[in-house]
Amino acid sequence: MRAAVLGMLVGLGVLVALTFGFPEASAQRAAPDRAAPSSDLMALSFDAGDGRQQLTVIDPRSRVMAVYHVDRATGALTLKSVRNVYWDLQIEDFNSANPTPREIRALTDPRTEPR
Repeated sequence: MRAAVLGMLVGLGVLVALTFGFPEASAQRAAPDRAAPSSDLMALSFDAGDGRQQLTVIDPRSRVMAVYHVDRATGALTLKSVRNVYWDLQIEDFNSANPTPREIRALTDPRTEPR
């Protein structure tokens, strides 16, 4: 369960990074287990333990990600989850401790009131 959550967070982080863009040089230095950022599908691989590999596939154009588990012994591929993250990326803060980003902004900008 922790590995799946971690994989989704990593995938979401990559998707956010793609949304804001990468310099050309960083695409050339991508880690070997990751696809270089592009407008095509991206795949991230993660050792989930227990003889499983987790594969996260991201479509940056449609902002959809899918998580698969691959059983190393049999090669069986299991789809674990698919999610369109467009609306997730519209949330200003979620599941964050106090002070929230909105509260910090209110402290630095007197025109902003915390909600």
